[in-house]
Amino acid sequence: MAFAIKSLRHLYKIYNANTPTVYSTVRFPITRILAIRTTQRHYYSTDANSSKITGSLTNKGPVHSLTQNDLNNKKSDEEAKEEAEKRQNRERSQKILKYSFISFGLFSTFGLSYMIYKLTGSQYDEHGNIIEDEYSNLPFYERIYKVIRREVKFYTKMLQEPSRTKLLPDPLKYPYIQPPYTLVLELTDVLVHPDWTYETGWRFKKRPGVNQFLEAIAPPQFEIVVYTAEQGMTVFGILDSLDPNGYIMYRLVRDTTRFVDGHHVKDLDALNRDLSKVIVVDWNPESTKFHPENTLRLPQWKGNDDDTTLYDLAAFLKTILSTNVEDVREVLNYYRQFDNPLQVFRENQRKFLMQLEEEESKAQQESNKVLTSKWKPSFHWNR
Repeated sequence: MAFAIKSLRHLYKIYNANTPTVYSTVRFPITRILAIRTTQRHYYSTDANSSKITGSLTNKGPVHSLTQNDLNNKKSDEEAKEEAEKRQNRERSQKILKYSFISFGLFSTFGLSYMIYKLTGSQYDEHGNIIEDEYSNLPFYERIYKVIRREVKFYTKMLQEPSRTKLLPDPLKYPYIQPPYTLVLELTDVLVHPDWTYETGWRFKKRPGVNQFLEAIAPPQFEIVVYTAEQGMTVFGILDSLDPNGYIMYRLVRDTTRFVDGHHVKDLDALNRDLSKVIVVDWNPESTKFHPENTLRLPQWKGNDDDTTLYDLAAFLKTILSTNVEDVREVLNYYRQFDNPLQVFRENQRKFLMQLEEEESKAQQESNKVLTSKWKPSFHWNR
């Protein structure tokens, strides 16, 4: 810009000295040049009081530093805003809960009214005649009360008691073979162990030796019954995979138990079998509290792979079968006093075998003595 202005000044001096027409022609641009100079002096002045271009670009207004009070006020505003949002959400939730309770009350009232109408209404036969019962001639409110009480008792009994009076069919008659003993097995933590993870959901682990166990005690030696408080939709699929050969003769699930004090109890009285020939294998004393004398209570299996309980249990049952025990409750009452009855059974077996060996050894020695005494005279005669 300065170079351009200087060039114009020299051009002006040259033409101003020679011809006036050039002066008049260049005069208007010189006026513009003077305006430019004035602007430069204004913006590039070194005067301290004059305004600077840097100030006009960077300082749009007065700059104030944030004090602690400003920070506190800002924080208080944010907290107030959050509190207001929480209050709005709380009010919204209370309103939703209120309307939900109102809707639930309306539906409950409508459903209860319809149920009372259906229960207390007149029943008609196929010809359109009214079917009378023991409550037909009672006053309206008394009839409602007694009908509802009857229905409540019916459904309570259905939930608490077994679904039928005979859980098993009658024993087989000749020429069919009825096993001499009935073995009732719990499924959960006796034959399989349930396991749940986020990745796989519910899985059931088969106990070591379960296949050999079922084969060793299969009919006609024992009548095998699985009696459990699990649901049928769970039990049937597991037993189909666990027992492909069909050694388990009967399957009893939750609807055949008796619900007492929050527990599903096995009702052996409804088995339709002689209890002197019934052996129940379970780990939960609450499940068989009505018949502890028929129970062989084992430690609960936790899913460990080094377990050998079923092998010992097969040996225990084989011993009962081979000795032809008349009343198994006498044997089970003896082992009921121990926490691990099969361990005690193994120890008793070991002592019994040692005793047999000692008796055989003594008998062998006595037979040798008798034989020696018989031959002794002949030895003297030979001399």
